Amino acid sequence: MDYEKLYRSFYMQVYSYVLSLTGDRDEAEEITQNTFVKAMSSPASYRKEASEVTWLCAIARNLYTDGIRARKRTVPLEETEPIPSDTDLLQSIVDTDAAFRIHVILHRLEEPYKEVFSLRVFGELSFAQIAAIFDKSEAWARVTYHRAGLKIRERMGGS
Repeated sequence: MDYEKLYRSFYMQVYSYVLSLTGDRDEAEEITQNTFVKAMSSPASYRKEASEVTWLCAIARNLYTDGIRARKRTVPLEETEPIPSDTDLLQSIVDTDAAFRIHVILHRLEEPYKEVFSLRVFGELSFAQIAAIFDKSEAWARVTYHRAGLKIRERMGGS
């Protein structure tokens, strides 16, 4: 694998992706650099099932997530989370209840809506990747995802 070409070809795409995650240029730069270091140190992890940029972005996302976990472990709880007000507590309960209701509705949703919605929202896959999994067109993936969202909203209103 030509690492210099890989770096030149995909640096800006990976950096832009990481910047969208972090919102911080310095942190995005650091994670992007570490992404390429990790890719170069473990080329066997690239199984050629996805494009190189998808592989690199997956590495970057994992590094970003690892960083968040590390910060949570090192910063005392009282510094990171203020005591919620009654209004905040009530809103989090409502949000938790709504999230649970969405999961129940999603669990009962028929295929392929259930899987397409899950792959898009929880798997964070692109419509092109979802289409490839189902051996369908990208337009089919978009329409199926949209219809799944409509079904979920409809059932949320009726629940």
